[in-house]
Amino acid sequence: MIEYTSLLKNYNLFKDEYEEASLRALRSGWYILGPELEGFEKAFAKYLGVKHCIGMNSGTDALILAVRALGIGSMNSDMGGSEYDEVIVPAGTYIASVLGITENGAKPVYVDCDADTLLINPKLIENAITEHTKAILPVHLYGQSCNMDAIRAIAVRHNLPILEDCAQCHGSKWNEIMAGTGGTLAAFSFYPTKPLGALGDAGAVVTNDDEIADKLRMLRNYGSRVKYHNESIGRNSRLDEVQAACLYVGLKHLDDTNQIRIKIAEKYLTLIRNPKVKLPYKDPHATHVYHLFPVIVDDQKKFQSHMEKAGVKTQVHYPIPPYAAECYQNTFAGVENGETLYPNADYIAKHEVSLPIYSGMDMEDVEVVIKAVNNY
Repeated sequence: MIEYTSLLKNYNLFKDEYEEASLRALRSGWYILGPELEGFEKAFAKYLGVKHCIGMNSGTDALILAVRALGIGSMNSDMGGSEYDEVIVPAGTYIASVLGITENGAKPVYVDCDADTLLINPKLIENAITEHTKAILPVHLYGQSCNMDAIRAIAVRHNLPILEDCAQCHGSKWNEIMAGTGGTLAAFSFYPTKPLGALGDAGAVVTNDDEIADKLRMLRNYGSRVKYHNESIGRNSRLDEVQAACLYVGLKHLDDTNQIRIKIAEKYLTLIRNPKVKLPYKDPHATHVYHLFPVIVDDQKKFQSHMEKAGVKTQVHYPIPPYAAECYQNTFAGVENGETLYPNADYIAKHEVSLPIYSGMDMEDVEVVIKAVNNY
């Protein structure tokens, strides 16, 4: 059986380096806010070309604290926010993108996806802006950057900050500009399956804004610059030394591992020839790093069953859009008068299936996947 992903195969690519880095951190006796974190933060900021990287314990916390650092939501009334603050977010995304908004007492305002890229449709953003809009939160899903030129133009016209969700696009670009550097700030996840993955939970926020960076360093440490002096409502969200050391190893090889997935994707795009399977669209302005390889099929369950019988495991991203999540049913629904408000996001949720693609994947397995898809 071909697994959907294999963290062990990815780990084995750089096994000796990971183990050396982990032991170095463990033997140092310094496990929180130490030299390994400082070294990784500087290296990742340099890789992206930004001034600041602030490591946190997860991508979700990175989103939550990024929203808070912008002063958005009722949690930030001391910084000028209100319970009516709104943040524009794609209707089709993982729920973590929305949790960053609602955890601060703000309201997500959903915008439907583009039918081709499966990303937020910039043409629909402007109509969603109200007097309560405080930020735009584009999500660079699957490894492809959103149309940042269009989104920046809208943000400038309305004087809005952009918070990029970069959980799946480490190394992706839009018109040669790194994802995560085209807005006011950006949140990254380093969950183990990501293009740059830790060996546990980890995340970071990056920015060129000195004031925002200072707020974030305070917020990740209980809202405190000086111990026992808590200036804001923060969290305990510090990227630990062992994970930072392992991330530094992964960062050194990020461009190479991205190329591995890009080559697999190119093989899929060239050799999969099944009219019942819609392949991912790559925008010519984007550098796609193929964190995922999402295809659109007529029948999710039927396709997944076929692939399973052929010896290939697949996954669906994401079967329940955030506007349809149980936790938000009392506050916001994606249906009006029996009709979905977000037809593309709804369709994608019901028809998307992701094929295996990861660094360390055997090319023989890639051939099996291609054959199975063509036989559907």
